[in-house]
Amino acid sequence: MPTLEDEIRRLMTHETARLRAAPDLLQRVVRADRARRRRAKAAAVTACVAASVIIIGAPVAYLSGGSAGPASEQATTSAVPEPPAIDDIPPARTEPETLGDLGDGREFGHVRVGYLPKRLVWGEWSMDNGDSYTTSYFYKGDEKGSYRVQIFMYEDQTMQDIDDRIRLHREDEEGQDVTVAGRSGYLVVANVGEDGMAGTPTLFLKLNDRQWAEIMFSPVYAKEFSGADAVTAELKKIGEGLSSTL
Repeated sequence: MPTLEDEIRRLMTHETARLRAAPDLLQRVVRADRARRRRAKAAAVTACVAASVIIIGAPVAYLSGGSAGPASEQATTSAVPEPPAIDDIPPARTEPETLGDLGDGREFGHVRVGYLPKRLVWGEWSMDNGDSYTTSYFYKGDEKGSYRVQIFMYEDQTMQDIDDRIRLHREDEEGQDVTVAGRSGYLVVANVGEDGMAGTPTLFLKLNDRQWAEIMFSPVYAKEFSGADAVTAELKKIGEGLSSTL
């Protein structure tokens, strides 16, 4: 049975994967890491200076156990520790795994996408975490890294993440159970109020005993529709068109 620490780490890993990184996130991480290293180096040097003052200022007879003299003074001086070497080289950038060139984006991982709303094309972006993976769709001319519709797939062990999130939505009385093309699912507007947005319309859909899909509309894209019912209808159409290749 997984420990509480393992469970927290798993939930944090999958939740982090769902979020898009800000364009300057890497630079901010590097700057913060360099600042941390500088502070650590300064603290180490300060500690060494303080130690030197204490050692040199103490009676030599106390340190050596004998009479004071040149030899004792040299021994005291050599006892001053050198500041520890601190590597100030920033960590190497690690690129996330991707699903490669998906062409029109209608098939990725172990799923086929049979329906997409008009004008949507593959967003030339994906992320592959093994048992969970995702890609997105936008309009031609949209800024790279943005999305209109995003689809996450969860397989095998990672399906527990969806079970946990749906359970939390139910406990908070958010969303509702739905059936799409004979498959069970859950419809919810997630992340309401984050960044001042109205929330992310989301459909969780169980494709089979080994796969869950998570279909999301960006809050900006959702505004293009006439209302919540129209958004729900489109989410369900995308869900109906999903077919597993497992």
